[in-house]
Amino acid sequence: MIPSMIVSASYRTDIPAFYGDWFMKRLAAGHALVANPYGGKPYRVSLAAGEVDGFVFWTRNIGPLHDRLAEIAAIAPFMVQFTITGYPRALEPGVIETETAIAQIRALSDSFGPRAVVWRYDPIVESSLTPPAWHRENFTRLAGALRGYVDEVTISFAQVYAKTSRNMDVAARDHGFAWGDPQGRDKRALAGALAEIAGSHGMRLTVCSQPEHTVDGAAPAQCIDAGRLSDLVDRAIKARVKGNRPGCLCSESRDIGAYDSCPQGCAYCYAVSSRDKAKRFLAAHDREAEALGSLA
Repeated sequence: MIPSMIVSASYRTDIPAFYGDWFMKRLAAGHALVANPYGGKPYRVSLAAGEVDGFVFWTRNIGPLHDRLAEIAAIAPFMVQFTITGYPRALEPGVIETETAIAQIRALSDSFGPRAVVWRYDPIVESSLTPPAWHRENFTRLAGALRGYVDEVTISFAQVYAKTSRNMDVAARDHGFAWGDPQGRDKRALAGALAEIAGSHGMRLTVCSQPEHTVDGAAPAQCIDAGRLSDLVDRAIKARVKGNRPGCLCSESRDIGAYDSCPQGCAYCYAVSSRDKAKRFLAAHDREAEALGSLA
């Protein structure tokens, strides 16, 4: 018997926004192949009813997949990790309008309940366009718009990898802003302020994979959450904690996405080295393929 598993779709790319047709074809086929991003052989992930415990979607735009969600829920419960930051276009040139994203979360919550969606204000980027005071005001506005529709908001602070730094430098040069990586005490001060705002709007604030930035009123996040999926179907879904990096408390899952495939162009993105490369990936994408990415 094949053990059940939670399927992540996907922290490597935005499947609902760009690859929903591919996902639905794989759902009908009952499996997907996944290129191993760390080398080695591709692996097979079952998407068949009875062999998948639940789906976790990561997105900034559920719109293209929204009308298929009931069909997906008939296979297994799903939850949506939905990012809305409301950043300036210099940082997020290709995301949908903030008001459209808010409306999508509200529609998700109305249709499937507030346990089906988590708002992500993530990552927090400090720049001359988005200083701490801007984040407090912006977060307050978004939390007010989402009050009653979500019960959790997850934050993290931008991880400055080499490609992140390179892409942020290019965006800063092109759009005339400055950016930096704040000290830990400054991050914790902002996390504390956001936790207070979240609480005043009926939300629990959690921190993704950065236990050093948890403060009073905030808890470590479990983004792939077997407990939340269990609540959606009123039965226990059991999965051990098996994070994908230090500090990660996610339930064990298999991700079916591919890096360098999301063309939204967020300057701080860890999963895309070049927006042009991601655009080429999308243009060459075969919705009939077993795998989202190349298996070569």
